[in-house]
Amino acid sequence: MAETDPHAPADQIPDGGVVTEDPADHSVWPLWEVFVRSSRGLSHVHAGSLHAPDPAMALRNARDLYTRRNEGTSIWVVPAAEITASDPDSKGGYFESSKGKSYRHATYYTQSEGVPHL
Repeated sequence: MAETDPHAPADQIPDGGVVTEDPADHSVWPLWEVFVRSSRGLSHVHAGSLHAPDPAMALRNARDLYTRRNEGTSIWVVPAAEITASDPDSKGGYFESSKGKSYRHATYYTQSEGVPHL
């Protein structure tokens, strides 16, 4: 079941305001998030989003949309519904380190004179 489309004409909204989706109707495809790695050794970077019916089609569409000029070496497609994210409004308590645990930061330690290349 899905929420009623706010842009649907009033005569197409059933009683109760809830419409059922036909599973054979492929006009509503899931949203996929696309991550592209430009070269080996680098991290994947979010490139954008697209709609596709399945992972294989999402991967093909991502290749066509986000790596047209031969700039990618690897592509990830992830269903947007499967991504769990932290709340940006509560970042303070989530990302601040605990008091009294400054040893967790690299700035806590002094550089050793006897260790080369540090």
